[in-house]
Amino acid sequence: MDETKLLVILRELDDPGRLERPLHYDRAATGLAFGGLVRRLEADFGAPCESERDTQDSSGYGRVWVPADATIRGTRIVICVSKFGSLAEVCADNPGAFLGTDEACEEGALDPADLATVEQALAELGYVDVPEELLESDYLGPSALKPFAARPTWWTRFFGTVW
Repeated sequence: MDETKLLVILRELDDPGRLERPLHYDRAATGLAFGGLVRRLEADFGAPCESERDTQDSSGYGRVWVPADATIRGTRIVICVSKFGSLAEVCADNPGAFLGTDEACEEGALDPADLATVEQALAELGYVDVPEELLESDYLGPSALKPFAARPTWWTRFFGTVW
């Protein structure tokens, strides 16, 4: 999906009265979907994946870590999932370790085949994969995020701590 369409989605999901979760948030359904993602990644990479779920005081739901020894280049892959609109972010090593998956691939830390495996799983399970470069751009929405970050970004809005 191109950046313009992704920004439309981010703006549609941005409700200044609902910073931690959307109005009709279904915790059980989000948990089931997340569990399905973890199982899919474990099957695709042939290894157990650690995960953290139901993060409190955050607009992010959880993270899945594909272990380094299960990847072609030996770098772990982190998938962050938001409580909003099935948004997801894929990172090599950790969020912020690279300026996105393109840079991680260019530097040899992330293999394009591993990235394609994760992206395919996300797409088939109904997640919207938002590039880290877009999430790290300045937040230009109506929510008051200054108390939570000196420089609010879209990542702050949909994956960060909100209390």
